[in-house]
Formats: sequence, C-alpha cells, structure tokens
Amino acid sequence: MYEAYYGFAEKPFSLTPDPKFLYRSESHANAFDLLQYAIRRREGFVVVTGDIGTGKTTLCRALLEEIDRATFTALILNPFLSEEDLLKRILQDFGVVSRHEVKTGRLAGVTKQELIDTLYDFLLSLIPLKASAVLIIDEAQHLPLPVLEQIRILSNLETDKEKLLQIILVGQLNLQPLLRSPQLRQLDQRVSIRYQLEPLDRDTVGAYVAHRLTIAGGSAAVTFTPMALDHVHRLSGGIPRLINLICDRALLAGYSLRTSRITDEMVVHAAQSLDLSTEPTRQLSQRAPLMTAAAVVLLASALAVGAMTYLLTQFAP
Repeated sequence: MYEAYYGFAEKPFSLTPDPKFLYRSESHANAFDLLQYAIRRREGFVVVTGDIGTGKTTLCRALLEEIDRATFTALILNPFLSEEDLLKRILQDFGVVSRHEVKTGRLAGVTKQELIDTLYDFLLSLIPLKASAVLIIDEAQHLPLPVLEQIRILSNLETDKEKLLQIILVGQLNLQPLLRSPQLRQLDQRVSIRYQLEPLDRDTVGAYVAHRLTIAGGSAAVTFTPMALDHVHRLSGGIPRLINLICDRALLAGYSLRTSRITDEMVVHAAQSLDLSTEPTRQLSQRAPLMTAAAVVLLASALAVGAMTYLLTQFAP
C-alpha cells in the first residue's frame, strides 16, 4: 500500500500499542513519571484512567520496557477472568509457574488459597534479592466485583515495612465511579495515586503526527498542511486512536492521488469514510431534543393562553 510509496519502514498510524510510538504529551509524560515514581516508592495502589483510545495500553507497554531487571512484572490484558485464573496468570507472568502447566490443567486441583500462598512465598523471596513485583491490569473497569475484592486482598501482602506487590489499575473513565461504589470502599481507600489521561490539544496533535511519521521512517516524504492538522484535531477530538485512523486514511488518499502533501480535503474525506462527525455536530445533535422539548412547552403555553383568551371573549357578560 502507501508505506512503500512514502518510504515508511512500517505503518506510522497502526492501532497496535507499540511502545516506541508512544508520544509523551504533557499528560502522558506526567502519567509515565507518576507510574515510575509509584513503582520506586512502592505506593500500593495506583489508578490511571482515560477516555477510549487515549493510549492507556501503549503507556503500560512503554512502562514495562523501562522497568529495571530487579522488578518482576505481570500485565493482565484480559479482565474477564475468575479469581483463580487471575492468580494463575499472575504467577505465570512472574515465572513461578509455566504456561504449559496452566494450559494442560496441571493446576486445576490447586485451591485459591494455595495460589495466594504460592504468590506470597514468591514475593517474600524477592526481599533478600532487593527485588520487587508489579501487577498491571488493563481495562480494569470490566473487572467483576469478586475479582476486584481479590485484588484488594492481594494488596494486603506486605511486611511490617513495605508492600510486597505494587498494583496498577488502568481503565476507562467509568473506573473511578466504580471504585467509589460502596462495595469497593476498602479498595478505594488504598489508592494512593490517581491520574487521568487527557486528549491532545491542537499543537500537540501536530507534534504527535510528526512523531509517528518520524518513528516510521518517512517524515521527510510526507507533509500534513496546517489546515489538515486543524481538521485532524477537530475531527478526532484529540483522541490518539482516532488521529491514527484519520491519518491512515488520509495517507491512503494521498497515495491514490500520488501526492506527498496531505490537505484538509483529504482529511475530511478520510473522516467521512470512517463515519466520523465533528464535535460541534455531536453537541448540536445532543442538544436538539432539549431545544425541541422547550419549543413544545412554549408552544403549548401559547396555545393555552390563546384558548383562554378566546373563551373569555366569547362568554364574557
């Protein structure tokens, strides 16, 4: 497709969470630094939230790449697990059990308490090695309540001086109200750091696009006009995933026209092919029912006043 035409070594706007493409906007850089701080300080629970497509999974993978060898990590990408399956996956990622043991069912007869005891023994073994362990759970807003309660129990694995397991919950915006529900009050009180990723502003969108073009190896071969970047920001709302979708289709349009200059028309056409509308349009569509209802009320009031006036006129003595 267009990669060879523009001279890219790989897709610049792929939707896969490749950590080398992570653009450290102010919001993403702050989140990254906070996570590193929390891991070094063993802060217990950390919660990172963000809207759909803001780069949470990419942030997690970039964090894993920069964690030192003295830190054991477990990354859970599938939140739809039972309590036992969660514990087995954690032990597998830490290297305590093998993938073969899990897949062949050799752990089928092991109880939940035995899994917790095994994890606790492993975490205690890290102390003389001056090592630590981090558990990262993505899409945490989908975790069932019993599993969240199990995670809270895991946070109790500690010595008199420090936590043995650092837990990072990453999820969409509805994770915060979920944690504040009465059933999860004890877990919520254990959260020491909370951070919310924000969409990119107009200037950052331009830098984000340039960053991905550079990483892909073809930044000198293609140019997005300032007006094109204005439209990318407006149509995507600053959401990285939507930026990737729009820019990918715009590059395809440029390839079809055999041009390296991506214009606003190409961006608009790309958004239309993806069935994306502008933010102002969405706001108007949301307000329309309210405006219609208000108009109906006013019209009904006017008709009522008119009818009353007519009756008084007709039957007045």
